[in-house]
Amino acid sequence: MIGTAWAAGPEGASHGMMSDPAFWVAVAFVIFFLLVGKTLWKRITEMLDKRSETIARALTDAERLRADALRAKQEAEQTLAKATAEAEAITAQAREEVTRMQARAKASLETAMVLREQQAVDRIAQAEAAASKQVRDTAVDVALAATRALLRDQVGTGKAGELVDQAIAELPRRLH
Repeated sequence: MIGTAWAAGPEGASHGMMSDPAFWVAVAFVIFFLLVGKTLWKRITEMLDKRSETIARALTDAERLRADALRAKQEAEQTLAKATAEAEAITAQAREEVTRMQARAKASLETAMVLREQQAVDRIAQAEAAASKQVRDTAVDVALAATRALLRDQVGTGKAGELVDQAIAELPRRLH
């Protein structure tokens, strides 16, 4: 049909086309398609815009969450670094305290050893002094006994005996 309208010439083509129902169906279809397409296009555009906004919000939220996570990681690393530094300081302080305690214990042990040594020396000196005194006392007693015996034998009894007894009695006092 279209082919016949063109064969009739340009005037016949426009008049023949206008009376053809297929032409009007095609025109109505195009108009319908344009109206429905415009409405459909508007809805599709709105739907795509909403989807784009949703994606943009999701990306913004993801970036914010990422920044929060990085900040939390940085804070955790700082906290870990502080805790590590504190632990090292505590360990160093404990080592210093152990060293001080060892030095105090060594000094205390040395002092105790010196004190015991001095006590031993003092005891030895006391024992020597006591032994010396005992030897002197024994020597004085022996000398007195020998002197009494000698005087009794040589001087005899009487007044000389009294003088000898007095001299012998004074002898320990004078020797000490």
